[in-house]
Amino acid sequence: MRTRIAPSPTGSLHLGTVRTALYNQLLAMSTGGEFCFRLEDTDRTRSKEEHTDEIIRGFEWLGIKWHGEMLRQSERDSHYQEHIDRLLSENKAYKCYATPEELDEMRKQQRANKEQEGYDNRSRDLSPAAVAAYETEGRSWVIRLNLGQDRDIQWDDVVRGPMSINTRDLGGDPIIQKGNGQVLYNFAVVVDDYEMQMSHVFRGEDHLTNTAKQIAIYQALGISAPIFGHLPLIFTKDRAKLSKRKHGDIAGVDKYRNEGYLPEALVNYLIATSYSNGVDEVYALDHAAKDFNPDRISKSPAVYDIDKLNWYNREYMAKLSYAELMQELQPYLKYDLAKFDEAQQEALIEAIRGNLNKFSDINQNLVYFFEDEPIEEKLTKFIDEGANVLQELYKLLSADDFDYSDAAAIKDAINALGEKLELKGKKLFWPIRIAISSRSHGPDLGLVISLLGREKVLERLSQCMNSVRS
Repeated sequence: MRTRIAPSPTGSLHLGTVRTALYNQLLAMSTGGEFCFRLEDTDRTRSKEEHTDEIIRGFEWLGIKWHGEMLRQSERDSHYQEHIDRLLSENKAYKCYATPEELDEMRKQQRANKEQEGYDNRSRDLSPAAVAAYETEGRSWVIRLNLGQDRDIQWDDVVRGPMSINTRDLGGDPIIQKGNGQVLYNFAVVVDDYEMQMSHVFRGEDHLTNTAKQIAIYQALGISAPIFGHLPLIFTKDRAKLSKRKHGDIAGVDKYRNEGYLPEALVNYLIATSYSNGVDEVYALDHAAKDFNPDRISKSPAVYDIDKLNWYNREYMAKLSYAELMQELQPYLKYDLAKFDEAQQEALIEAIRGNLNKFSDINQNLVYFFEDEPIEEKLTKFIDEGANVLQELYKLLSADDFDYSDAAAIKDAINALGEKLELKGKKLFWPIRIAISSRSHGPDLGLVISLLGREKVLERLSQCMNSVRS
């Protein structure tokens, strides 16, 4: 079994491309086959080397490994021309001399007649005299595949089951080569997949029409087509296809790498968007390959869900040792933890670990240990309602003999205060937490007070009590 991923370097690496690569890699891995990488850069104008570099970096970061060297379509023109020439000699392809103006007029007429738009195959059966006249006139041309009479192009799709598309629904005889010699996507793909001996091709369901055209090219060339499987696309929750143009950087891989997601988490999430092994939810790529079964790929659209991705990332972050976690956090940390001793640093990081969706969240979870933050308007009511709690706590924490070094003892003291005031839960803890950290949730309250220290805790409590009095 041989599978492949074949991105076009015309933009940044898309999540959908990565998911397609993963399914092709899993299919190959599950049978001990080979997964290959081809760059479809026939569009010389839009293809950029920086996009190629980004795609390769993204695959390497995600652990997507391919067999052999990367193949570039732009270096294979001679391979394509050989097959084009044969189709022309066998009258399975022909030169089309229709001008852009003529084609535009054709489409206008089709719209006016409420007909299906598409090339009307007007150059398919040109007489030798007409061809000679066009050549004498110096008309430019393109080469089109002769689809012949209306017929159903059928294949058994690994994901979607039996498929059938009639040639009349393909928009007329497709262009396979421009007059400048540039071979178009559908033709280049067929030649490449055949010469690379691809046995299976997984790709997005937006390629269904392309698959029908490509099967027609395979048939014209007299060669066998691979087995196809068309994957559901990734949509947003409002049912729009996830795209860089519409949805910005959430569609690209770089966002997740730059913000501090673990590659294993993104891989696991993307596989699971349309696939379930029926047993595990958290699994590595090699584990997923052990029993990978295309029958378990959903036919329904995948839905982009950042909350689910965050859940996966937290699961993988939880598996990191403290040393590993700190190594991952270092590029994002803007605060100097050296103000705390090593034991305090570890206690602090471990306490906030569970609040991190990604590594770049670290600073927003540390900020109140280093800076004073204003309290949000919606939280000030808890300060007002808990004024007596803050006053009693201030008395407790301002005692000369109060020990700030023991976080557990501090927590016990707060609980004892709650019993004295007959308060618990939000009514006890929220006023205190909001006063000293400007937020209602966070690490163990005893630890927070211990790390902030006497001076800062009393200062913030005093400010809050003064705001209540005013």
